[in-house]
Amino acid sequence: MKKLIVCLLAVMLILSFATACKKKPKEVPPPPPQTQEQPKVEKVEAPVVQEPQLTEEELFLQKSLDQINREKPLGTIYFDYDRAIVRDDARAVLDGNAAWLKKFKTAKIMVEGHCDERGTEEYNLALGEKRAKAAQDYLLSTGVAADRLKIISYGKSQPINPGHDESAWQMNRRAQFLVIEK
Repeated sequence: MKKLIVCLLAVMLILSFATACKKKPKEVPPPPPQTQEQPKVEKVEAPVVQEPQLTEEELFLQKSLDQINREKPLGTIYFDYDRAIVRDDARAVLDGNAAWLKKFKTAKIMVEGHCDERGTEEYNLALGEKRAKAAQDYLLSTGVAADRLKIISYGKSQPINPGHDESAWQMNRRAQFLVIEK
């Protein structure tokens, strides 16, 4: 019986050893989950909404008269002493002013005539009016409508340079332009 027990033990030991040394099967990763094919949806990008582009005239009409005049869209012209004749250098400025007036067809302007401090008040008021009229006549000759232009003379009452020498007086002998209606 001893023999039988030893044999059984030996068989059990061999079986346990055999099962312990047996190669473990390779673990196979589980297959990926099957996905249902979803219908392809094309991405449609929303159209970019752009602000409407305002025209130059629409921008002009949105501004106040003060804003327009602060921008100084119209140039100033200067005159010789005791003269109301448009100088050659002033023609280019007046041509630019006429082009601006043709671009903004609803604008109306005031042409202001100014003088230096020399001479009487009455004389300078008359000379300032002649200067404003000379500038107005030039603009009319370029095709600007007469109903868009008004003139006024300030004589020597509104100097741009308060000095009392020739350089100050040259700056004060002028016609300047103010937008009065858009």
